[in-house]
Amino acid sequence: MKHAIMGGVLAASTLAMTAQAQETLTAVHAFPETLIYTQSFFEFVEKVNAAGEGVVQIEVRGGPEAIGMFQQPDAVRDGIVDMVYTPGSFYAGALPEKDAMVTSNLTAVETRANGGTEMIDQIHQEKMGVKYLGWFDSGVCYNLWTRNAPEFDADGNLEVEGLKLRGNAVYNAFFTNYLGAQVIDLPTTEVYSALERGVVDATGWTQIGLIDLKWNEFLNYRIEPCFFSTDLGVIVNLDRWNGLSDEARTILQDVAIQHEKDSVEALRTKRDEDFAALEEGGMQVVELEGEARANYLEAARSTTWERMKGLMAEHPMGDGLYDELIAKFYDLSAE
Repeated sequence: MKHAIMGGVLAASTLAMTAQAQETLTAVHAFPETLIYTQSFFEFVEKVNAAGEGVVQIEVRGGPEAIGMFQQPDAVRDGIVDMVYTPGSFYAGALPEKDAMVTSNLTAVETRANGGTEMIDQIHQEKMGVKYLGWFDSGVCYNLWTRNAPEFDADGNLEVEGLKLRGNAVYNAFFTNYLGAQVIDLPTTEVYSALERGVVDATGWTQIGLIDLKWNEFLNYRIEPCFFSTDLGVIVNLDRWNGLSDEARTILQDVAIQHEKDSVEALRTKRDEDFAALEEGGMQVVELEGEARANYLEAARSTTWERMKGLMAEHPMGDGLYDELIAKFYDLSAE
């Protein structure tokens, strides 16, 4: 009986030590949980919780209903939550360098290999006090989606006069400085009702997720070519990150790197499925051609790079990293 008691005490002690050793990170996500990008984040969380059992776990506290999507980056910086999955564009005021990712024609796999992701991580740490853990769901670009058939001038350029175009921080430089559009800024969560009420009749959005958001109930045309890249990533409060055990940090980083790879392939498949479903439902694809097409793509890139350089120059760190950022995130030889 004495041995049984001692065995029970030891077992209880072991469990207590395990519970103490396990570290839990709280997390929120920018978009509604039904959206494919949020589902991708949930997959990452599941992978961490499986690999990190007894060492590190992620506890998801909710999405924009828990903390407003534009307040989330500040919340992780200030330690209100430990981790946020969000577009870099949602904290562009603090870190304009994220535009290198917005305009990128590379995937996270490539920028992880060439040192671009490490560079972005260091900038996050220095400017915001957060760890940039990983660039998820890369390799997906944006299209312009419209309710009505798009119109073009005599040279084949897109005409936007009279278009009620929803904008946001990702592509407003392109929409206003090149297209000359008067945009109506709206968060993702308000676009459905805005389309329903006719407040907007066009929007930029990624190649996937339109069906998840049900915007295809109102939008009938997809304009090609696509432009930009998603800039969704996970940031972690830097003090919290540095306070984790080496083992916990290794698990989180290794799983993040693997998810960067996995999400590229998964979302390419999803894009093809979404395009097929949309076109079966009546979505029409309209292509810009020739010089108009080339100018459209060049403008998307150059207007956003100009914005990035200008905002970088206003910061005490300056714009000295501008050229290196462009080189890490854009392959000019791919044109």
